[in-house]
Amino acid sequence: MKRFPFVILSIALVFFLGACATGGKQAQPPAGQKPPTETPAAPSGKYDAATAETLFKNNCASCHGQNLEGAVGPNLTHVGGKYTKEQILEILKNGKGSMPGGLVKDGDAETVAAWLADKK
Repeated sequence: MKRFPFVILSIALVFFLGACATGGKQAQPPAGQKPPTETPAAPSGKYDAATAETLFKNNCASCHGQNLEGAVGPNLTHVGGKYTKEQILEILKNGKGSMPGGLVKDGDAETVAAWLADKK
């Protein structure tokens, strides 16, 4: 009877360690997605990519899709090839078509505009 808790603890430890192990390999993103970059090459200016992505997901993804693929709003995967940072910032501030302006404000708009401008 004294071995029973030891056996349960051993089994739990095996499951826990098995769930945490990656086999020495880095986690790969799903097919078709780029791996996240910690420090982007930011030709459109300095910004924190993680912050920009979070702002996008919180304010824009409902229309433009979680992966910029478009939904109600247009696809933005290569928007930086079509618009400059300044043009994107202008759209964020004033809106365009059925998109209302002012959904992302001030410095947050600058961050999102720079991030989107680098999507070429």
